[in-house]
Amino acid sequence: MYKLLRSFLFLFDPEKVHYFSMNALKKLCSVDFIKKAITRYYSPGDGPGFSILNLHFPNKVGLGAGFDKNAMYLTELQVLGFGCVEIGTVTPLPQEGNEKPRLFRLPADKALINRMGFNNDGAEVIAQRLQQWRNTISGNTKNKIIIGGNIGKNKNTANEEAWKDYTTCFRALHPYVDYFVVNVSSPNTPGLRELQEKGSLRKIFAALEEENKLLPARKPVLLKIAPDLSDAQVDDVISLALEIHLEGLVACNTTISRERLVSNPEKIKKIGAGGLSGLPVQQRSTAITSYIHKKTAGKIPIIASGGIFSGRDAAEKLAAGASLVQVWTGFIYEGPAIVKNICKAIK
Repeated sequence: MYKLLRSFLFLFDPEKVHYFSMNALKKLCSVDFIKKAITRYYSPGDGPGFSILNLHFPNKVGLGAGFDKNAMYLTELQVLGFGCVEIGTVTPLPQEGNEKPRLFRLPADKALINRMGFNNDGAEVIAQRLQQWRNTISGNTKNKIIIGGNIGKNKNTANEEAWKDYTTCFRALHPYVDYFVVNVSSPNTPGLRELQEKGSLRKIFAALEEENKLLPARKPVLLKIAPDLSDAQVDDVISLALEIHLEGLVACNTTISRERLVSNPEKIKKIGAGGLSGLPVQQRSTAITSYIHKKTAGKIPIIASGGIFSGRDAAEKLAAGASLVQVWTGFIYEGPAIVKNICKAIK
């Protein structure tokens, strides 16, 4: 059924289809009996869940950052069974993002290319939205979904001042998210990936740690890394993570590589710059996950992201050392049953 619907939706602009689909789901979920029916159909079941980062997740399948940038669809994503949702990337000030079109499909590769550019409503507005959502679910602890806050810097903020932007977002979202992910690995904000250098990372995480100490409840802080890092650069990340007792890593973000794609080269050239996600990053994501797990003897929890379409893909990431997995492109290609199908396969 979804494949038929997907073939229709893929005829239209990807970004417009994204909002159309999610707003349609939101409308359906506003009717109580329809919401319950969707929950029953797509729920992965009431399993025991698992604990990591001092948090209890209802299952091991999360939704990666970039899908619900503005925390607009948390209830609907919970209905589809996600154990956690990472909102954002959130920046201190609102951003329009890059010029449209900025999201492209490569069906032959089961991939997407995006150059969104951290388009979001800004930390203050998103914090208010999260507060309202938290108030609506107050007291309902059954299969409580975990919310991550993916934070970044505004495009016009100099790298030397980037730590201030991350701190601003951290402070604004802290009461309303369960964990944080520092995003310095998106290829769509000029100069952002330079912040993956050890000295820059140390400055950002030192500032966040100071904030964490001052706030009532400490929240786990993780780092999201690019799949394009060399082994030496990954070693630097691992060294810093162990040095500062980083709570975890997300591996990986999108890639700037275009190697081994089967889509028409002219189409790829016409699309231009952007981060590639989906099946083409599957092997690299697994390799980095395995490398980090072995190098740290499993001391650093890893959230694996990249090329997860099935239970087999998720099981591969978990076997490589991941604690949980995140889908994004796989959700687009496989549809709303992806969480249920993966959970069933990895039980």
